[in-house]
Amino acid sequence: MKRSSAAWLAILASFNTWAADRSLDIAAPWEIKSADPSTSGYVFSRMRVAENLVTTDNQGQLAPGLASAWEVSDDGLEWRFTLRENAHFHDGTAVSADAVVNSLEASIAKPGMLDTAPIASVEAVGDDVVIKLESAFAPLPALLAHSTTLILAEAAYAENGDVTQMIGSGPYQVDELSPPQRMTVTRFDDYWGAAPAIAAASYLAVSRGETRALMAESGDADIVFTLDPASQARLSRNASLSLHSEPLPRTIMLKLNASHPFLDDKRARQALSMAIDRAGIAAGLLRAPEAAATELFPESLGAWHLGVAPSSGQDIEKAQALLAELGWEPNEEGLLERDGQPFKLTLRTYADRPELPLVATALQSQWRELGVDLEVAVGNASAIPSGHHDDSLEVGLSGRNYGLVPNPLVSLLDDIGSDPDNMGGDWGTMNWRDDEVAEWLDTLRQSTEEQALNDLAPLVAERLHQEMPLIPVAWYQQTAAVSDEVEGFSIDPLERSYRIDQMEWAE
Repeated sequence: MKRSSAAWLAILASFNTWAADRSLDIAAPWEIKSADPSTSGYVFSRMRVAENLVTTDNQGQLAPGLASAWEVSDDGLEWRFTLRENAHFHDGTAVSADAVVNSLEASIAKPGMLDTAPIASVEAVGDDVVIKLESAFAPLPALLAHSTTLILAEAAYAENGDVTQMIGSGPYQVDELSPPQRMTVTRFDDYWGAAPAIAAASYLAVSRGETRALMAESGDADIVFTLDPASQARLSRNASLSLHSEPLPRTIMLKLNASHPFLDDKRARQALSMAIDRAGIAAGLLRAPEAAATELFPESLGAWHLGVAPSSGQDIEKAQALLAELGWEPNEEGLLERDGQPFKLTLRTYADRPELPLVATALQSQWRELGVDLEVAVGNASAIPSGHHDDSLEVGLSGRNYGLVPNPLVSLLDDIGSDPDNMGGDWGTMNWRDDEVAEWLDTLRQSTEEQALNDLAPLVAERLHQEMPLIPVAWYQQTAAVSDEVEGFSIDPLERSYRIDQMEWAE
């Protein structure tokens, strides 16, 4: 039946009313612990409720947030942040220098990323915010992009600094907050930036992956994050859903004790790396062939990414040749021996991340093909840092997040360090020291010149790749199932935002 123009206009008006009222429903595994950014800031950042002084663009580069610009003194000890003139909190108050100072001081008083910066003071100077440091620290803007440094209205805080209500400045404001599971938000009409097309959204923390997948199938959620391999395979056959995947700067890697007599020569560490079938682990165990990591840092980390060819994968013969140079020879059972000692190691990992024991078992099999007898010990995550400190750790398998802030330098300063006495951190290198790498990291810690980052970050990455004190195995993938009624979806590889303000309903 042919409809009149008036009928079509009525249908369109009805659709627009439905779209305006409809909520974009999101399901993800992470609980909302409280309204405080120190415990749950990642949820409020991802749902675009609260903002930082500094943000990132869609390419992961630092960009103006509530600070429209910033500058640093020649000695690197004073940072001045100029605030946007037209930004307001959801309670109608202005995003003032005093409000920003109040939020940052509250962040400094609690465990969070600002602990790693040598901050002497935070002051309101006119309409600017001035942060003074005890020593130069170039990654400061990257720390100010972390979810624990979200800026809230002064009314959000109790007298003791506790956050009692979430009052941010983002394009969405909280309507209802029901920890630990649910939050609903609506569009904030006085937002300083572009108005979102979607008027309302909800967030639901659902711990079970199977339940989240069922919510995507049934339409109970428009976007579901973090899918297990079996659910991905099933949902890929659903015509009303699209599946998305993006490598995260979180690396499954091996931490080696570089002072161990079997591991103190880089050729031994290189041989162990060459014996890993990363493609097989990524495709067979993780069900994500693109997850195979031939280097520590994925492409989303810019200058830190080397672009090592995936073809530089498993090579048992070359690995055996390197170990032969070190005096290792196969015995009658095909296992390597040197001076009567078998090449036997113990790998510690933990079950908090269920994929790690599976990867450890695969490594056990692959290294046995090389001639290395690997024992796998699955315990608590604390076993790796404790083994680092008492020097009992031989090999540790863990997942390390290099994207906690937009610059992995912050993690590397903990993991490797620039201090001459630093022989590695809990989740970083162990008993490994390279004076040039320490010098490069120290320069990067102090220099705010972008060229220094572009010049030195690849040198650090290349030296780690050659020396192999840390052996990359795979990159974690963020996955999502998205309803075909949603347009404009994309995954933020730094996991700072769900980008819901960039989406719209399909017509």
